[in-house]
Amino acid sequence: MLVYAAAHTSETRVGRIAQRLLEVETYRLMALRGLPVAKTLGPELALAEAQLAQITADLEHSERSDQALLDALVTLAAGVEKAIAQYSFRFSASRAYHNLVEQRIAELREAPIPGTQTLGEFMRRRLAPAMATVAATELRLNTLSERVSRASALLRTRVDIATEGQNQQLLEKLTRGQAMQLRLQSTVEGLSIAAISYYIISLLLYGAKAIESAGVPIQPNIAVGALIPVVLYGVWRTVRRIHQKLHAAE
Repeated sequence: MLVYAAAHTSETRVGRIAQRLLEVETYRLMALRGLPVAKTLGPELALAEAQLAQITADLEHSERSDQALLDALVTLAAGVEKAIAQYSFRFSASRAYHNLVEQRIAELREAPIPGTQTLGEFMRRRLAPAMATVAATELRLNTLSERVSRASALLRTRVDIATEGQNQQLLEKLTRGQAMQLRLQSTVEGLSIAAISYYIISLLLYGAKAIESAGVPIQPNIAVGALIPVVLYGVWRTVRRIHQKLHAAE
């Protein structure tokens, strides 16, 4: 580095210039620590992007089961989140040190010397591409995380739709079962009315025979036979009232 200072520049000013030059070099080296990380992470990101593309294609064409796709997405998401947690601090630090380098160069207020490259031009040509690589890798990593989240959302949507379809089929089966149960209940009601009426008529017949045995002039079979419609109607009406009360309680 070549520094020309005016003759009247104080030693304090020269010391600050030397300090800023040392800081520029120190911060440049610190900023470049993110570049090896970005280069190492590049092939891993390419592999993860290819896996995500394959998962998305399988999700579109339904070539794999939802469980298999979910397992693949979970594994991929875990790897991406691990990389973010492991390298995001380094990327942020590189960006911060790069800003410090630019700030210190601006404070130097360089003046160009014919035939000599300024420190700012050197940094723009040599440091800026490295920082662009680091920034692009960080953006690529964050974008991959967002894409994995969107793919997971699509898979959850498909699973939810499939679950809703299964629930709809289950409700249809339950509805058919309830309709069949109602038909069985109606049949049982008819049988129960007939059975109750039979027992009542039998009791009336025994009572009529007892009255006849007591000397009352009565024909039990004719009397009880005449009461059969009345008994059937009474039993049917009673059962209907019971059902009406139960439905009203519900």
